Amino acid sequence: MIQPPHLKKGDKIAITCPAKALKTPMTDAIKLLELWGLEVVLGETVDAVFHQFAGTDELRSKDMQNFINDDAIKAIIAARGGYGCIRIVDEIDWTPLLKKPKWIIGFSDITVFHLQLQSMGIQSIHGQMPATIPDSTASGLESLRKALFGEELNYEIPSSPKNKIGEATGELIGGNLSLLVASLASKSDIDYSGKILFMEEVGEYHYTIDRMMRTLDRAGKFKNLAGLIVGGFTNIKENDIYFGYDAYEIIEEIIKKYDFPVCYDFPAGHLADNRALVLGREIVLKIEKSGVNINFK
Repeated sequence: MIQPPHLKKGDKIAITCPAKALKTPMTDAIKLLELWGLEVVLGETVDAVFHQFAGTDELRSKDMQNFINDDAIKAIIAARGGYGCIRIVDEIDWTPLLKKPKWIIGFSDITVFHLQLQSMGIQSIHGQMPATIPDSTASGLESLRKALFGEELNYEIPSSPKNKIGEATGELIGGNLSLLVASLASKSDIDYSGKILFMEEVGEYHYTIDRMMRTLDRAGKFKNLAGLIVGGFTNIKENDIYFGYDAYEIIEEIIKKYDFPVCYDFPAGHLADNRALVLGREIVLKIEKSGVNINFK
């Protein structure tokens, strides 16, 4: 996998809004990035509104393309998620990043971009965005800083009773469950074999979690996984008629036939403590009764 150069003080980081329109100012985020020694460049989409989107599809794809093409920009962070990346992913020419890679940062709807980059063999960062920075924990923000600046990134978390004990080494892939399913059989779909999959979700019904997990299973995506990391499944809604299983129980039932190790309750996703994950980087996942260790190589 191609690793973009890590940032250093004085580098320019661009903020663009490739999906839903911003509702709040980014004062805290800009101050933080500047405190890290970065020069912040704002895209046209930051103030744009078109229906629910941060400008038209044309504007959002142009904004992203301009920052991809600009050699002075060393990283691009999405201001927020929402919905909209899948509308523009195929309108963007990602190939300049093969010769001059730069970090693309975000989570949730930005999973569409992460998958596109993973399909091209380019690493990216699943982490906090300007819209979520004001509510982030200090550990969530510090993990993003470490990922951007190339400092050692390792996690040690308590073990969940649902965990499946074991150890695995593999390339970390994944993101939001809905977007993993939405990308099946597309240009951005990737091979899960031998990989360690991370997934998270927010605001869905229990039955839709069940359907999406079974769709991935039917597509053979779990068959040759090396390991699974389950992040936050937050604000999951109950059906009018009680479904009978919570999100983790749904996941557990579907993957119980496989032998790979599984970590539940990893602090990443739609959470205040959203730890940064370098997608496309090889990791060592070690799950024991006493705790879970994730080490980025």
